[in-house]
Amino acid sequence: MKTTESIENYLETILVLSQKNPAVRAIDIVDKLGFKKSSVSVAMKHLRELKYITVSKEGYITFTEDGKKIAEMIFERHKIISRFLMNLGVDEKIAVEDACRIEHVISKESFEALKTHILNETPSI
Repeated sequence: MKTTESIENYLETILVLSQKNPAVRAIDIVDKLGFKKSSVSVAMKHLRELKYITVSKEGYITFTEDGKKIAEMIFERHKIISRFLMNLGVDEKIAVEDACRIEHVISKESFEALKTHILNETPSI
């Protein structure tokens, strides 16, 4: 299924938060992204309907298998593209911002070529 940039951003944010916190709730996403609670609530409902996440009675967000796969794919793209741009001499802040945009539009073929190049050049990623 084709996802939107917004969906991918929410899933990536949940993944990043889950790596730092034992549990993720909608309020954590509000704090991280600076969005209104109502906007995040609508987005979480949409992600549940798409079966990318589940939300417990207590409000804890958990990935489904499909949701986690998408989140990990976007996060990997973000890391690789950021590293590539920084290796070219782009300031880290700009590289991260640009990677946030590029990660959603780059083709699978181009990303795999970029990934292979970066990993062969700097195996520590």
